Amino acid sequence: MTRHLLSVADLDDAALRAVLDTAAEMHEVQHRQVKKLPTLRGRTVINLFFEDSTRTRSSFEIAGKWMSADTINITGKGSSTSKGESLRDTVRTIAAMGVDAIVMRHQASGAAHQVARWFDETGTPTSVVNAGDGTHEHPTQALLDAYTIERRLGSLEGKRVAIVGDVTHSRVFRSNVLALPRLGAEVTVVAPPTLMPSGAAAWARAEGFALADDLDEVIASGVDALMMLRVQRERMSGGFFPTAREYTVGYGLTRDRLAALTAANPEAVICHPGPMNRGLEIAADAADAASSLVLDQVSAGVAVRMSVLYHLLASGPTDAPTTTGDAA
Repeated sequence: MTRHLLSVADLDDAALRAVLDTAAEMHEVQHRQVKKLPTLRGRTVINLFFEDSTRTRSSFEIAGKWMSADTINITGKGSSTSKGESLRDTVRTIAAMGVDAIVMRHQASGAAHQVARWFDETGTPTSVVNAGDGTHEHPTQALLDAYTIERRLGSLEGKRVAIVGDVTHSRVFRSNVLALPRLGAEVTVVAPPTLMPSGAAAWARAEGFALADDLDEVIASGVDALMMLRVQRERMSGGFFPTAREYTVGYGLTRDRLAALTAANPEAVICHPGPMNRGLEIAADAADAASSLVLDQVSAGVAVRMSVLYHLLASGPTDAPTTTGDAA
């Protein structure tokens, strides 16, 4: 695995498979009475979040602590950036303290890549994990999505996955279309024309996914997994759709669409990266359905992030993770 995880593209096929396989081993820790491994004892991980987060930040913190790393959370409001300090000075200050990894979320696309370049230029051996940068990517979310669907369906090979919603502003979508097709999934991206990114057609041809604007037609075709994306109203500066009601009618997973999804494929599952806008992109009936994997994704998030930290920070590339040793 590379020294940083900034994009799904940083992982070759072997590394992608290794992260998912290791996550399956790490997932066993959640069922223990004592959830502690000595794997990263003596390592220090900083969670540096300039945007609000519940699932990602908490799961990275839990992942580090369960593997015995010293984990520290820093938010933008609680750092010197609120006093005018630049991002460069903030991260170089943290790196000067000798930390092993920075897990960073930032509102600017490309911020994690820039931070990694600063470290590479100075020779600082700090690993950078992109926990979401603007509308660019969220690689660990795509990894946990793939892991969750694979865990339920047995394999992604030949499975039909539809990603639906506000793809223009979605870093989750951008990472998933880099991950899922490489694992054998047939991916269709569904969005209203106003929320489909420019250049999407060329990108779809290059990465091997399909585009559609009729959600009902895609559901009727019999998908295996339906991934609903949050409508990111905080990133919208214009009228991407007339009203919330009209968006729900056209692209929300309503009670009627849930019934159609089940009728077309009784084994179909529902995903959502969270947080959910219930009643907008997903109905409560769908969010809480037996086929919903929303909470499974949260659980998988800890295991996948444990795996990522292990592969980045464990002492040697040939060391195998152990989930059976004595607790730290």
